[in-house]
Amino acid sequence: MAILQDIVENLMKGKRDDVVALTQQALAQGLSAEKILNEGLLPGMNVIGVRFKNNEVYVPEVLIAARAMKAGTAVLRPKLVEAGVKPKATVVIGTVKGDLHDIGKNLLGMMIEGAGLKVVDIGIDVAPEKYIEAAKANDAAVVGVSALLTTTMVNMKAVVEARKAAGLAGKVKIMVGGAPVTQAFADEIGADGYAPDAASGADLAKKLAGVA
Repeated sequence: MAILQDIVENLMKGKRDDVVALTQQALAQGLSAEKILNEGLLPGMNVIGVRFKNNEVYVPEVLIAARAMKAGTAVLRPKLVEAGVKPKATVVIGTVKGDLHDIGKNLLGMMIEGAGLKVVDIGIDVAPEKYIEAAKANDAAVVGVSALLTTTMVNMKAVVEARKAAGLAGKVKIMVGGAPVTQAFADEIGADGYAPDAASGADLAKKLAGVA
């Protein structure tokens, strides 16, 4: 449908006002909020994610596309709630205790939302128990733990241990990422997955949540 394709194209260009106008127009034409989300907003963000992974676009383009998607989703939200449409899964994200960096985490959050999952961002300098409390409170399937410093990445293990202590080892998956983090480190601490960048992180979150 032409209007959905217009939403995809304008979102990819980061044209927030046009995305909002087209989303409102699509609703006025009688399209369901779910259809607009699944065939307009999410596919547009998905293409941006693939291009980002392939180094065809960079962080600024991702940010403006994500901003356009957020604005379009805000238009749809009341209708989605009305129709009882729920996100496929919830992911809690945060930067590990002792680390105040949030650009990577924020980018990951936008990519995960762009993949159609709900994101609960619990911020920076997050204690291990806080991840687990947030996962319980939000019935999250996945917890994403980010670190930028080699000195703080050791705290990721404490999150894995806190999950075990809470008896959630089989229920809540933990994924890790950030500049100094590697697959080998993720395996060593017992995390369920590692992603080298935000776009891969969104794919991994879907896979771990069982909605890929």
